[in-house]
Amino acid sequence: MSETFIYRFARDLRVDDHAGLSSAAAHGAIVPVLVVDRELVQRLKRSPRRAAYYCSAVGALDNELRARGSRLIVKRGPVATALRHVARATGAGGAAWSASYDAAGIRGDAQLQSSLEEAGLVARPVHDAAAVPPEETDAARPSEGAGYRAFSPYYDVWKTMTVGTFEAPVLQRFAASEIESEPLPVPGEFGAAPQEMPDASPAAARGRLSAFLRDRATQYSVAMNVPSDDRTSHLSADLAFGTIAARTVVRETQARAEDPFLLSEERLSLRLFQRSLAQRDFFLQLGWFHPDAGDAALQEKMRGFAFERAHAGLDAWREGTTGFPLVDAGIRQLRATGWMHPHVRAVCASFLCFDLGVDWRVGRDEWDRNQIEDEPALATGNWQWIAGVGADMAQYPRIYNPERQRRRYDPNGAYVKRWVPELAHVPVSAWPQGSAIAQIALPLFGQTYARPIVDHETAARAFLARYRTYLNPVRS
Repeated sequence: MSETFIYRFARDLRVDDHAGLSSAAAHGAIVPVLVVDRELVQRLKRSPRRAAYYCSAVGALDNELRARGSRLIVKRGPVATALRHVARATGAGGAAWSASYDAAGIRGDAQLQSSLEEAGLVARPVHDAAAVPPEETDAARPSEGAGYRAFSPYYDVWKTMTVGTFEAPVLQRFAASEIESEPLPVPGEFGAAPQEMPDASPAAARGRLSAFLRDRATQYSVAMNVPSDDRTSHLSADLAFGTIAARTVVRETQARAEDPFLLSEERLSLRLFQRSLAQRDFFLQLGWFHPDAGDAALQEKMRGFAFERAHAGLDAWREGTTGFPLVDAGIRQLRATGWMHPHVRAVCASFLCFDLGVDWRVGRDEWDRNQIEDEPALATGNWQWIAGVGADMAQYPRIYNPERQRRRYDPNGAYVKRWVPELAHVPVSAWPQGSAIAQIALPLFGQTYARPIVDHETAARAFLARYRTYLNPVRS
């Protein structure tokens, strides 16, 4: 076996705490390769912010490799062709890469593995995106191979597998290859206009994690629900692109929780943050064990339920002009920054699926054009959960009342006022109350805030009636 092994970077760009690199390192020096193929180009073209973030992360990866006496080899074209070429040029015995969890990615991994093995190369897709690989949690089930479809039993197993199990990563040895490389990708290659490049380096990601655990994580139980209290981790893009490892985040969070001087409320916050990491792994393993579902509902009984593909208020939802302040603030935050507060995401998604009755896939694809983070399996799992067609085992879907959520979690309107300037100088008591009956006109520098596009109570009751009829049709 050759002492040189290829590691193919794709969406996953981490260098440290990397099971795939450890797998490759067992064969000796690692040849780091990035292949820009058609699928990657298409994904990055959907979101200019994502393209800019990705290119910044790739540049940081190349800098880290050069600091270790290597460099990133960039190739463009079909992945299998590129890796076979690099293997011939370097004498590498095979290739490893981070496994995908969405249906299209899993098919691509299988095709790549088959192509490399036919060429006589070792091919090793490895689980690097999750803190705990799907097979490890699945092995605890009485019947293996199907994964968990309910979060509670999954979480019970996940907790036992993460306590004190993640050691600090070992420094990898990278090859100083002289093979020809194409230029690093730039945002314009993916249709993104010139813009300020974000700091998407692993050092920046580690800094965000350290600052969060030091200053904000112990208040997570509040921040996870209160959108104006912006003290969540903001690590979603880092985790999606692998500029930091989920294992690293779990390990450092556990270390923080060992502080003997923490108050009980602070320990609760750290447990809730760890639970959010477990939910991330949960949705990844759902994608891994149920790739055939693809865009179909995970719940077989819901695959025939007819969500609408269009609605008169859909464009208002897309633009953040629904007349529901919390929904509009969340959408505008997403459009302006590429990120939205996690609890507000649930409220906005619920409004689309239940108040408007629009298909969850429409919302998922719309957000995909705005978000920086890029993990299709997570997006599908979360949207199906909210829409009541996925892993959530509740008897009926959980429909958020957007105005009630605003009054509870943004009572003074601090979050709304930041993102909806039409309401910034209007007393909260005069804001719309979720009824389409009352006209509201709030002038501010010539602007008028939108009238509610639906009556929430009426829309929610109509959806639930249709849902009950679908599950329990009247037979003549």
